Amino acid sequence: LILASQSPRRREILTMMGLCENKHYTVEYSPLDESILQKELVESKLSSIDYTRRLAEAKAYALADLHANDNNKDKAAATTFYLGSDTIVELDECILEKPKDTNDAKRMLNLLSGRQHHVHTGVALYRLNGNENQNQNQISLIESFTETACVTFTDLTEEDIDSYIISGEPMDKAGSYGIQGIGGQFVKTISGDFFTVMGLPMHKTSQLVAS
Repeated sequence: LILASQSPRRREILTMMGLCENKHYTVEYSPLDESILQKELVESKLSSIDYTRRLAEAKAYALADLHANDNNKDKAAATTFYLGSDTIVELDECILEKPKDTNDAKRMLNLLSGRQHHVHTGVALYRLNGNENQNQNQISLIESFTETACVTFTDLTEEDIDSYIISGEPMDKAGSYGIQGIGGQFVKTISGDFFTVMGLPMHKTSQLVAS
């Protein structure tokens, strides 16, 4: 199993599932150019649920395709599974990705303050069946899905937001906050899987990988 993500949160969740890195799974960065695909998906006016699932699929497929065409035939000949995931925050039907800079992070946190929003995490699992004799590789989608959780924020002061941004935590998080870190203090209630908000729905991912 290869996790097509550099997210430390997703690695942590896989470890919590009982999978040991470099024994049960490895981590590689997906070669997908997310910015180009994100623009295409926005222009196609997909729902946020489909948008997130498509990004997860594309991340996993891009890495599987890279390995399928790898010159290292021993590596490509093995049957390998690729897990891709993507998380976004949705507020008023608008997608909040990772902030571009501190001003963008501040804008998002002000939007979320005192309000309810949805967090969507898409997951996709691909299988690469290597065929050394025919020099072919078959990539197949096993399953993909999107899990959604509903999160309500407390009212945030300017001091709350500025202090949080100074911590640096918001800068690599969808919606500019991390529920598993300092940002968890802002969450009044959550309906759904906590791990969906963290970045990988544990229960459903566990069922998928086990199957």
